[in-house]
Amino acid sequence: MRVSVIVPVRDEEHSIRRLLDGLLDQTRLPDEIVITDGGSLDGTTEIIEQYITKGAPIRLIRAGAALPGRGRNLAAAQARFEWLGFIDAGIQPAKDWLEGLTKRAEQHESIDVVYGSMEPVTDTFFKECAAIAYVPPPIRGKGLAVRPRFIASALLRRKVWETVKGFPEHLRSAEDLVFMNRVDKAGFKFVHEPLATVYWDLRPTFATTFHRFLVYSRNNIRAGLWRRWQSTILTRYLVLILIGVALLFVDARLFWVPLALWLTMLAARAVVSIGRNRFCYPASLWRNLRRGFFLMAIIAVLDAAAILGSVQWLFLDWFPWSRKTPAEVRNGA
Repeated sequence: MRVSVIVPVRDEEHSIRRLLDGLLDQTRLPDEIVITDGGSLDGTTEIIEQYITKGAPIRLIRAGAALPGRGRNLAAAQARFEWLGFIDAGIQPAKDWLEGLTKRAEQHESIDVVYGSMEPVTDTFFKECAAIAYVPPPIRGKGLAVRPRFIASALLRRKVWETVKGFPEHLRSAEDLVFMNRVDKAGFKFVHEPLATVYWDLRPTFATTFHRFLVYSRNNIRAGLWRRWQSTILTRYLVLILIGVALLFVDARLFWVPLALWLTMLAARAVVSIGRNRFCYPASLWRNLRRGFFLMAIIAVLDAAAILGSVQWLFLDWFPWSRKTPAEVRNGA
């Protein structure tokens, strides 16, 4: 069994060494690492070239302006081997990550896809609260806790990628969800290997979290997945607005009621998030109280990103006068 590990990158000079060192220190080494650079303006490609010069089994594809889906497709098309492993920049693989995936795939000839596990890096209090706020908690079963599938910790046969016609290339995010949904619909057999773990470094501040989820929001609607996220958020806030307008007509002094309802909603969602994550992030009552206040703020930021991203999609994608040419869409304009 030979494996090509696929990596799309763009402006990752601060994380690419950590990823490559992790891949080159695996207990089961990749047979090749195929990296597509999507137009980096920093030192990413120079760092990759240093590894190639030292003899690392890395091939670098310079794709110009390319979004993650196109980056993965270009690398997969040029990969030499039948099995394709997927991981992203900003991700740190456990030392036995690839060994865990390959051993699981070798257990039965009918297995087409193996999804590994993902753990968020919670090395600060903010990241800990962020993980509780938006990283899906693990589902317990058969003695192990398994998080939902994650394309940056996956191994699949080339025929899977070919059959579903690869990743959509016009999306800056959510292309992985579309791809995995296509794999499901195509009927390929997939299994989970929760011991094959990668570590995802979350955004460290409110501002960077807002910016990232703003991108997620717009592209989530582009991908046709708005019912999974924005529809619920927009419905909640529409109800709050309608209540506020109705109360203003009754008595302007009741303006504080919608604000109180909004804060109550945030607090309730914070409590639910802490409850869902109580097994993977146990804490004292005092720490959970501190988490609660941070979670309310983070959830408010995520809601703002969801709403503003929806507005961006409306004005930048939906109206006929705002629609892009295929080249502009492919370049993420």
